[in-house]
Amino acid sequence: MTAGDSQDCPPDGDVRPGGLVRSPRSPLRVALPAMIVLTAVTVWAVLAQRPTVPGLLDAGGLTVLDPVVAVAALALVPGLWSRHPVAVVLALAVLAAVSPVATPAATAGTLQVARWYPLRTAVLVTVAGIAAHAVQALWRPPALPLGWWLLCDIAVHAALLGWGAFWQARAQVLRDLRERARRAEADRGRALTEARAAERSRIAAEMHDALGHRLSLLAATAGAVEFRPDAPPERLAAAAGQIRTGAAEALEDLRRLVRLLRDGSDRLAPPPTLADIRGLVDAARSVGTTVVLDLPDETGGDGPPPPVATAAYRVVQEGLTNARRHAPGAAVRVAVVPRAGEILVTVADDGPALPANGEPGTGLVGLRERVELLGGTLDATRSPAGFTVDARIPWR
Repeated sequence: MTAGDSQDCPPDGDVRPGGLVRSPRSPLRVALPAMIVLTAVTVWAVLAQRPTVPGLLDAGGLTVLDPVVAVAALALVPGLWSRHPVAVVLALAVLAAVSPVATPAATAGTLQVARWYPLRTAVLVTVAGIAAHAVQALWRPPALPLGWWLLCDIAVHAALLGWGAFWQARAQVLRDLRERARRAEADRGRALTEARAAERSRIAAEMHDALGHRLSLLAATAGAVEFRPDAPPERLAAAAGQIRTGAAEALEDLRRLVRLLRDGSDRLAPPPTLADIRGLVDAARSVGTTVVLDLPDETGGDGPPPPVATAAYRVVQEGLTNARRHAPGAAVRVAVVPRAGEILVTVADDGPALPANGEPGTGLVGLRERVELLGGTLDATRSPAGFTVDARIPWR
């Protein structure tokens, strides 16, 4: 028997070959008493007939032989749940060739091997059992003709082989179903975790894009008031009104995001469109930024789908925020050019280069991921003439 033959595939809750299991549910506690009863009945039936076999053993010899074989067979029965049940079954087959009283234990062993072991091993053990009973029939003639006896012998062992193989296949199917259920549960847990992570990333991007933009406008307006305290009262009042309005809008955005994080009962604001870009530009102009906008009034056709329009809006928003943060006072040019199947967005400022110790933020990184998920490209370049963000966002 090879190493591959010794593998077993018991279902959960059954006993594995490879060691006696002494738990209350062990099949051995049921199989052994049943085997004792069957063997005792067989011994009684054999001794009651007291057949004579000329030239081999007389009735007295059989009277001694059969009980000895019965005891030996019963002693081997626990070995069917040991580390080497195949060897035990072969030993029982040898005893069955000597006396019919070993037949119950030998057939039980054939079923046990067919249940736990590969088909090749089970077939070899079954053939050994058939041969052993054929030898028994040759020197201890049964009541049936020899041909019919051999036919019944083959049929019984084939049934044991089929029953054991079915039992093993059923156990394998049940194990596969349990494993599939465990994998499905694990996959469901991973999908839920990934969905939560994706939702958190989406909310983080929304906070950065919307809330960060509003706060940058507030900072720019407050800075203008701080450096121009001698401005006319009406301009100071207008700036204060912008700060109050911007703070209220930022607070509402924050409340909405907090409600979403808390219980998911609210949704994020409707996605922006290309038309909302004009509002971004107007807000930037209101805090003193010079912005030149190139945006057609009508895009033609049905226009880009919402994810593409939102991505274009975010590109303009991030470009204006970066210009306000890193190049205050610089003029900005915004160009949004919808074309057949794609949209081109450019945000360029003429501000000075960043200081050597400047650290880039995460806005452009998240923006590039958003654009690339749509199949587009985003390039951000710094030159002596200023900073430029170019994006190409396709759609089908």
